[in-house]
Parts: sequence; C-alpha cells; structure tokens
Amino acid sequence: MKNKQGRPPHDDILTPAEWRVLDACRHGLSNSAIADSLKVSINAIKYHLKNILAKTGLPNKKSLRNYTTQAKGKREAMTDKQALLAINGMAQISRSVENIEVSKNWYEIVLELPLLFCFDKMAFFQCDGTRLMLVQKGTQTETESIIYFSVSDIFSAYDQLANKGVDCIAAPHKVHVHNDGTEEWMAFFNDLEGRPLALAAQVKKSSLC
Repeated sequence: MKNKQGRPPHDDILTPAEWRVLDACRHGLSNSAIADSLKVSINAIKYHLKNILAKTGLPNKKSLRNYTTQAKGKREAMTDKQALLAINGMAQISRSVENIEVSKNWYEIVLELPLLFCFDKMAFFQCDGTRLMLVQKGTQTETESIIYFSVSDIFSAYDQLANKGVDCIAAPHKVHVHNDGTEEWMAFFNDLEGRPLALAAQVKKSSLC
C-alpha cells in the first residue's frame, strides 16, 4: 500500500495561506508588500494568487478586492442576524507619512500620544478613544487620510451599504491578529466624491470559538 504524499486536503475553497494572501489583496497591497508582510518570496505570492484565481473563478487580482466569500465558518460565527448598519462612532483615522520610524517617534515623543502597537509599516496611537494610524506611503493608498467607522457586524454593515448603492471597493477582511487572539477587520467604500472611507471591527477570540 502506497503512502499518500503531500498535505492533507482542505475542506474549504482556499487553504489558510491562500486566505491570508486574499485578505492582503482585499486590503489593496502590492505583491511585494504582501510578500514582506507574510515573510515569503514574491514567487510564492504569485503561486498563491494563481491558485486563488483558479479556485474562485475570478479574472484577476483586482477583482479579488470585492470577493465577499470568507473562510469556512468565519462569517457565520461573526454575523449578527438582527444587526442594523449601526455605526458606533469613529474607530480610527489614518494619515500617510514619508517615514514610519521617524513619524512614530515624533508622535510618541513630541505629541506624547500613547503608542498602542506597530506592525509592517504602520503605527497605531490612542487619541482620546479614537485610534490614529500612521501608514508609510506606498503601503496602502496615497489618500491623505481615511476615516474608519466602528461597527459591531462588519459583514452586515458592508452588505447594507452595497444594497443602498454605495460604491464598495474592498470586502471585509482580516488585517491583524493581536497577541490575545483579537482580530482586526476592515472593509472599504467610497463617499459621494470617490474618496475612501472604511468600516472597522474588532472580534474577540471568544466570539470566534
């Protein structure tokens, strides 16, 4: 009897590694930025993208930004069937900077804002209940600033905006996992003048079990 070679089959449309690449695509990252973030080669990212497009039937990387399907069981675990759009307030505002290390030090030392955490080329500060995100230019978008609205159910909120005819440009996707397992999720849409806005949600580990 021959031993089976290779990884065991997944019971989901994509593998965990492919979901991570897809989330990065939905966030608008370039192949090189995804490779840096996941600490793999660009060739590995291209390989994953080829498989993702083949499995989803989508024509190109750009089309992945509006792909709303989530990892198996993820959406069901996080969705409140009774939820309204329910924007809870401003969760975060972003600002692009030339050099993340120099700017991080300036905001922390000169403005004395409490530094929350850093990852990739981003730094997050607390500002009286609203987070300030500094992002190095070229990492995401060249837009000077983006307002992130806090919602409890990012999937329902995104669907409701789409149903209202809002120009939705990036489906809900996970962008970061904290040490305690809390997940940061975002989704992007445009205002009436074509400027990006965002939805933001934090999902505690207990709600994912």
